[in-house]
Parts: sequence; structure tokens; C-alpha cells
Amino acid sequence: MSQETVFTSQRVLLNSASEVGPAAIYVKDGKVVRIENEYRPAEATLDAGSKLLMPGIVDGHVHINQPGRTQWEGVVTASHAAAAGGVTTIIDMPLNCIPSTVTVDAYEQKRESFKDGMWVDVGTWGGVVPGNAPDLVPMLEAGARGFKCFLCDSGVDEFPPVNEEQLRLAMGELKKKNGKLLFHAEMDTGATVDTTQDPTSYSTFLNSRPANMEVKAIDLVIKMCREFAPHVPCHIVHLSAAEALPAIRAAKKEGLPLTVETCFHYLTISSEDVPARSTEYKCCPPIRSEANRNLLWEAVLDGTIDIVVSDHSPCTPDLKLHSCCGGKGLASGAVEGDFVKAWGGIASVGIGLPLLWSEGQKRGLRLQDVVRLICEQTAVHSGIGSSKGRIAVGLDADFVVWAPEEINRITIDKLHFRNKLTPYKERQCLGLVHQTVVRGTVVYDASQKPQDSEQWENGFSKLPHGKWIE
Repeated sequence: MSQETVFTSQRVLLNSASEVGPAAIYVKDGKVVRIENEYRPAEATLDAGSKLLMPGIVDGHVHINQPGRTQWEGVVTASHAAAAGGVTTIIDMPLNCIPSTVTVDAYEQKRESFKDGMWVDVGTWGGVVPGNAPDLVPMLEAGARGFKCFLCDSGVDEFPPVNEEQLRLAMGELKKKNGKLLFHAEMDTGATVDTTQDPTSYSTFLNSRPANMEVKAIDLVIKMCREFAPHVPCHIVHLSAAEALPAIRAAKKEGLPLTVETCFHYLTISSEDVPARSTEYKCCPPIRSEANRNLLWEAVLDGTIDIVVSDHSPCTPDLKLHSCCGGKGLASGAVEGDFVKAWGGIASVGIGLPLLWSEGQKRGLRLQDVVRLICEQTAVHSGIGSSKGRIAVGLDADFVVWAPEEINRITIDKLHFRNKLTPYKERQCLGLVHQTVVRGTVVYDASQKPQDSEQWENGFSKLPHGKWIE
């Protein structure tokens, strides 16, 4: 039987409805067993002093790409990056790995491949593709958190999109278990690339992916959500287009089981600021205008947008057709910095907290809102709200200790994901993570970086302490 450990700080935020104040949190066997509203450094296993101790972050949208594409990412590097950013749980997406997570066998292959490589807790979404409706209930029973589908080309052949008829079949199966369905909400509207324009200019790509692609898809999502309500909760991933917000607000007012996420990049970057040839900024749906970004922020602050996630979707630099390759590895005829042909995805797992806080606090975002958006509601969304997302007796002892006022420049040594190509390199933020605790065990400690030891290497525990979430 393990002994109690104690985590204390002068500033503790237990949940989105509480106030910041002193507390000592007592932990046994990975769970919170009691909380005292006093700062107790003399008893502490970890004394955070004046730094803020709050619930560990749950990132519900990460592409780990394992098995099959570990040259893009992998569970060790992804979970290291998560831990360094205060993320204690990541939920993997069902595509970009090979095989895609669309059967029980593929689910079990992923779970087995992650074994012994998780520094934080990890779960996965399953996928809906044409023809796999009979696999959905067995995957839920195996432990999939829910399912994701595409309404347009996904970018990888092994994860094709579904049409309305195929959606209806899948949702009919999910209805049996109240299974959640996530939508990449873009649909073809006839927009094409203007080949007379420079492909290395961001506007050329942006104009080929207009907002009406999202609006059309979200109208279908709402229609299907209404048809299967209340039995199939629906979720819109990575909302980019503010033009879709009126329909979303109306659906929520109607009482439909619809939730929405946006991403750190849509809240912190505007299309006007994307340099030519800088394909690390490319993602789908695309980063849009400053005016659009302001409207997304309004929706975050008024609760229309429920959660904020990374959508960490990396690849190798050659697939980004990026200048950092120096032309090496590019396919014959490829144009360096071609936004149209470069892989779409932004690498950002583990750096979302300072990004969100730096931009949000200028707009009235409170620390309680941070907890709501990236801890509590992401846990609920991922079906783990009864064990994660808050600090409470009986829940997992998942914490992040950070300094909201501390300047944090995102230098390459702070990027722990496999491929370091990200639009955030050298960005100056507010907020620096000092320690990350997963079920009562410190898995990242910035103070351990200068001297490696038997227990620590580059700030990380030498042993992985993460678990697979069933």
C-alpha cells in the first residue's frame, strides 16, 4: 500500500468554478484523497510555492501517427511534448497512423504499440469510414472514446470520407450506445485553386478553401444531429470559419447535443500574418483573417465554442515542402514553399497553454476559463470527466504547476515533438510550465534539466508513467 504524498501551493485552482487560493492536496494510489485549504510546505512532496497549481490539461485532438508513420510523430515524443506543456492526457485521432483505427484489430494494434511509451495518459478516437458501421459498437466496447469522420478528402487514402447515406448507417449503430461522432466539417463547394496565382503565397491556398465549405458541412452536421438526437452527440472539430457560428448558436439554443472545438492556431494567428513560403502555417480548414479570429474569440468567451485543442498534426519537413530542407528530399518538380501541395497540419502539442493564456488574458480570459476550456470540458468531451479535468477527491491526481506571469519564449529546445517545424518557434508568450504530475507522479520537472540522474533525463522521468485509457 502506497503512502500519501502531498502537493501544495499558495495558489491552487481546483476547477473552473473555484477561486485561486492556498491548498494542500493529499494523494494516494494515484487519486486525490483529501484537500485542505491551507498552504503546507512542511508536509509537501511537491511545494509549488507561489506558482499556480491547477488540473492537468486534457488535449482531445492529437495525431500521434503510430503505428505506421512514426517518422512523423510517435507516442514517446508526443507524450514528452505533452508532459512538458502540462498536458496529462492526450486523445489520439484515428488517422495518419497505419492502419487507421477503424476496426477492433486496428484499435488493439495501436494500444499494443503504445505500451511502455506513454509519459502521459493516452486514449484514442475510432474512425468512421465507408463500410465499417458494423465495427463501431465493438470498438466502443473495446475502449474507443467515440468516432471521427471526414466529409471531404482526409489527405490519406486509408481514411476516405463518408457521404450522408453512409453517415446515417454509422449513426444508426452509434445510437445503440449513445456513441459520440466527431466531424471534420468541410464539404466540396466547387472551389478550386487559381493556377494563375503564386502557390507560395498563402492567399492562393486560403482562397481555395473558402468558409462556405465549413458552413455547408456544418449545416449537414446539424441536420444529422437533429435526426439522431439525443442518442448520438455530435462534435465539430477544429472550427475555423466564423460564418458558421450563427447556425451553431441556433442549434445549441434548440437543445441539440452539439459541441464545438477550435484550435490554438485559429485563436493566435491571422492569415494576414502568414509569410510567403512558410508552409508550417498550413492546415485544413485554414487559418483565416484577423476579423474572423476576433469572432472566434467572441464565441470562445461566450461559450458557443466549448473547448480548445491543439490538433497537433505534424509530418516530416519534406512533406511540408519547407525551406528548412534546403531542397533535400523534395519530390521531382516540387516547389519549395508551395502552400497548395504541402501537407496540411500544425505541430503544437504541449505549447497550447501559454499560447491561449497570452492571447486570452488580453481579451478578458480568466484562469477559470482556461481550466474550463482545456481541462474540464475536454475531459467531459473525451468521456473521462469522472476521473480527469478537475482536482477533486476521488479523481486522478493530474496537475500542472506553472507561472502565468513568467515570460516564455518558445525556443527549439522547448519543442519535444519529433519534427520541430511549427509556426510558434521563437514566439514570446506569458506562462511557463514547471512541473507536470500524472496520477500523483511527477513526469516532467523543468528544474531537473541541468543535471540528468538515475531518475531524470532532460527534465523527464526516465520511466514512462502514462496509461492507456480504456
